[in-house]
Amino acid sequence: MKLGGAAAIAGIGATEFSKDSGRSELRLACEAVRSAVLDAGLSLSDVDGLVSFTMDGNSEIAVARELGIGELSFFSRVHYGGGAAAATVQQAAMAVATGVADIVVAYRAFNERSGQRFGQVQAAAAQQVNSSGVDNSFHYPMGIATPAATVAMVARRYLHAYGATSEDFGRVAVLDRKHAATNPNAWFHGKPITLADHQASRWVAEPLHLLDCCQESDGGVALVITSAERARDLAHPPAVVAAAAQGSGSDQYVMTSYYRDDLAALPEMGVVATQLWAQAGLGPSDVDVAVLYDHFTPYVLMQLEELGFCGRGEAKDFVASGALELDGTLPLNPHGGQLGEAYIHGMNGIAEGVRQIRGTAVNQVPGASAVLVTAGTGVPTSGLVLTPA
Repeated sequence: MKLGGAAAIAGIGATEFSKDSGRSELRLACEAVRSAVLDAGLSLSDVDGLVSFTMDGNSEIAVARELGIGELSFFSRVHYGGGAAAATVQQAAMAVATGVADIVVAYRAFNERSGQRFGQVQAAAAQQVNSSGVDNSFHYPMGIATPAATVAMVARRYLHAYGATSEDFGRVAVLDRKHAATNPNAWFHGKPITLADHQASRWVAEPLHLLDCCQESDGGVALVITSAERARDLAHPPAVVAAAAQGSGSDQYVMTSYYRDDLAALPEMGVVATQLWAQAGLGPSDVDVAVLYDHFTPYVLMQLEELGFCGRGEAKDFVASGALELDGTLPLNPHGGQLGEAYIHGMNGIAEGVRQIRGTAVNQVPGASAVLVTAGTGVPTSGLVLTPA
């Protein structure tokens, strides 16, 4: 049995993206799930599986109960924060491919701006009575206690090793905001930035400026996964899951893998890339659109290298060449990414991948037939390749 091509994303749904939703996270999750199921042309009673992140505060049974879904034959959670995004689709696709479930919805919903803000110090993270608490206890006392601070260590090494500059990071932010500016659903719709704006933004954790860091957002996104065969008969052209993979590198930590020989690399994404290309029977040159997880700009450059779009240390030149523009060889984040649209732990990026395959995206890339989507980096991660039926 092979996973690639067995399942498809048949429905997508989302709430509005805001900084103060004014409603509970459970309600956001239910709104997104309902929207995705209706988008697929299905009924809530058709759903028999739910998948989310371990970090999501909305249990599967609560979502099912509030929506009247009824019995569930499959439910699953994926760990490691944003690294779980594409893996939720992988879990759902495996359930569908093996006959464990028929219609599975993957969801993520939170009030990450008006509620618990991930970007701030979370003292409790180093006090957990588990292995994660032990890991965090190494770096929290040293002041490395926010996501930006953990990434700054790697970013500084990358600049040193490859002669990159802050401007090289900034070009990613400028591009994402350019795309978000023409996306009515983006928080930064109508608000592009210049490289000078990026350079003038305040330091968050040097060498990261404020505009190197993704947003804090309120909102929810859901995806309906079913068999590729059934998806062909539903409301929209399906986005076939041609490949889905997870990856963890050697000596892996969560955001603090500082003890490897090569600090300025993301080997966990390399593990994902090897699987994706093998499953899909494609390579980097076949990708029409790249939706790369952009919680911090340096990790976009490093992903381009790990995924094989350019050599080690060459991403700065690749970005500067214009290759990532909508009319370039590898259009990046046409929705504006998490820097420009919203930070919904990468799930909004998967929804954008589906729109590109459907041909309904706001910033549609003509002839998009192979879309790469990645999940959070700096942690065990995941990825997808989506293609038309």
